[in-house]
Amino acid sequence: MSPNITLSWVLALAPEIGLLVVLFMVLVFDKLFKPADRRQVGLFTAWGALAVLVMTVALYWVLDQPSAGWGVEDSLFWGGMMRNDLVTFVFRLMFLSALFLTSLLSMDVPRLQKVEYFALLITATIGFSLMAASTDLIMVYMALETASISSYLLAGFYSGQTRSSEAGMKYFIYGAFTTAVMVYGMSLLYGVTGQTSLYFIGDLFSGPEIAAVQPLVLLAAVLITVGFAFKTSLVPYHFWTPDVYEGAPTPFVGMLSTASKAAGFAVLLRVFLSGTLGPANTGSEWWAMLVAMCIITMTLGNLVAIFQTNIKRLLAYSSIAQAGYTLIGLVTLTQDGSGASMFYLLMYVFTNIAAFGVIVIISNVTHSDELKDLSGLNRRSPFLALVMLVAVLSLSGIPPTAGFFGKFFLFKAAIDAGFWWLALIAIVNAFIALYYYLGIIKYMYLYRSEEDDVSIPVSRAAQVGLVVSTVFIIYLGVIAGPAFELTRQAAASFFPG
Repeated sequence: MSPNITLSWVLALAPEIGLLVVLFMVLVFDKLFKPADRRQVGLFTAWGALAVLVMTVALYWVLDQPSAGWGVEDSLFWGGMMRNDLVTFVFRLMFLSALFLTSLLSMDVPRLQKVEYFALLITATIGFSLMAASTDLIMVYMALETASISSYLLAGFYSGQTRSSEAGMKYFIYGAFTTAVMVYGMSLLYGVTGQTSLYFIGDLFSGPEIAAVQPLVLLAAVLITVGFAFKTSLVPYHFWTPDVYEGAPTPFVGMLSTASKAAGFAVLLRVFLSGTLGPANTGSEWWAMLVAMCIITMTLGNLVAIFQTNIKRLLAYSSIAQAGYTLIGLVTLTQDGSGASMFYLLMYVFTNIAAFGVIVIISNVTHSDELKDLSGLNRRSPFLALVMLVAVLSLSGIPPTAGFFGKFFLFKAAIDAGFWWLALIAIVNAFIALYYYLGIIKYMYLYRSEEDDVSIPVSRAAQVGLVVSTVFIIYLGVIAGPAFELTRQAAASFFPG
């Protein structure tokens, strides 16, 4: 590989470079112009995120960057530290969309109208994007810390609020511990192989040599899984999720539940499907561990969500269950399964941000996050009730929303791979989830509140963010083919044969 930096090397990092430029411009905009209306900082960030998103899509459509036909060697850049392939492209679309929507929904929260908040959002997005592109253990760790440290600060951003400070501290302590465990697992891999590149390690383990170090590799798999199970809220490393979701700023929770989770799954796909932890087969011990985590995560998340009265805690346990569904695609060890997981994460970005966006607007008025605050929402704001209805139906997997095809592709991939029993467990869990999801609809449309006649104002920025999210939820629920085909083509990089 040539040591000279070429145009293709720069293009491989173009979205991250674009985000760095946006970060610098946001800081300069706030420092030099000192806008009297603090909402302008959020609007500036949203426009910047949209510009980088458009640039990323333009590079794909116009310059064929990245190309679906690239092999591993052709798509590795910066000394093999990152890979610019369709997987990276798909996840970048998720992260940039999440940043754009979160910036719009944060504009009307007075305590978030600070340049530090939006700067941390951008920094976290850079970390997420680099996580999805990382193909080296060192790069994985650096990207993870970039995203994590920003997220810890964002979770505790309401410095004068006890719950927010508690959320930030819990997230930091649990995150630091699980990251340390993960890094120890990575050190074991390096000790066994002398390599940090995921693909070099995968090549070493593709031969009979793996048998001699199988116990160490299994231990490394368990330890590395701890770090990313925490990031994706998989049981038994989910315990931080409800407390952090409840205490953190609600707009950021929407991003935390989608972009952060997607970044964790991106690295899981890279690590486990590149052969880094041994040949991918359904007889390995780590595969059995992932299947067990998948089933328990789905079931626990849905069962505990039934008893929640706080809407943010309810969606936190829902998010745990959604992580279990997403893991189905990974454990099938097939191209369709991995593609289905990426499609599910893509649709989940728009679905969950729409749900949390509605909660942001309601909590600005009610100053609480209880489920009963949704009572009579259809009378107070038919627009917000409709957006929440579409989001809840998508989370439930009911057509014509994106969630229906998201679950359909996952369950079909499991059945095609011969895991009909896993699909059956997931379907049963989906029916369990209907109970509490329909409960949200019941509060909005059937229950009354004492303030039925008091309308809830919705700003222009929030309207744009919610409309964009809703449109994509419906679009991916009606015309899912092109998006799924893109994610399926991206998944081909994990199965070159």
